Amino acid sequence: MKDAKVRLYVDHPLGEGQSVPLERDQAHYLFGVMRLGVGSAVSVFNGQDGEWRAEVSQAGKRGGELMCIAQTKPLQIPPDLWLLFAPIKKARTDFIVEKATEMGAARIIPVQTDFTNYERIRQDRLQAHAVEAAEQCGGTYVPEVTDLQKLGRLLDDWPSDRNLMFCDEAEVGSAKTLGQATGDKWAILIGPEGGFSPAERDRLKAHSQTYVVALGPRILRADTAAVAAMTIWQQALGDW
Repeated sequence: MKDAKVRLYVDHPLGEGQSVPLERDQAHYLFGVMRLGVGSAVSVFNGQDGEWRAEVSQAGKRGGELMCIAQTKPLQIPPDLWLLFAPIKKARTDFIVEKATEMGAARIIPVQTDFTNYERIRQDRLQAHAVEAAEQCGGTYVPEVTDLQKLGRLLDDWPSDRNLMFCDEAEVGSAKTLGQATGDKWAILIGPEGGFSPAERDRLKAHSQTYVVALGPRILRADTAAVAAMTIWQQALGDW
């Protein structure tokens, strides 16, 4: 049996004997860049049906087709964890989305805060980064990346069964941790480069489902804070 050297996300049902049509960009990547041909093995996943070993059944410059042979991994759903973050510079926002996907976020939500410097995002581009991260890290689940949402409105409609881990730079040096926190549904909130406004901080601390957490004795960049916060949560309450 040939080993698959390429892993590809497809927006198509997967199952034994299922054919999978390829889009033009996918065909170019497989046949033009990776030089695969008919009979070559490819690992495919769609975020719902696990990972499958497939073989190229048709190869062309503008399209092609794969045939599913056997499932190689079941669907691995991450913990019910959302990551909320204020967008920063393009490359660092991309980094946050990629690492959140790798580390097991179930949903990624860019939020606009009082001090957010970047008030526009390309949701489709960030979603593509999440797909690429899942392809590269061996994941079988791709988190949804939402469009930019205002933090205040998000809090107005906050689910009553979801806890919120509020990473507050003002708590630097404190000994606060998740402690004896419980519950299966969580969200982590990372602030912008300018921090949270006093009004936001007061509202978040007054929220009945908020756990205020420090990320150590040093103030971290937003992209570093996202990785640190997810590490803390995964070790305390996640599937690590």
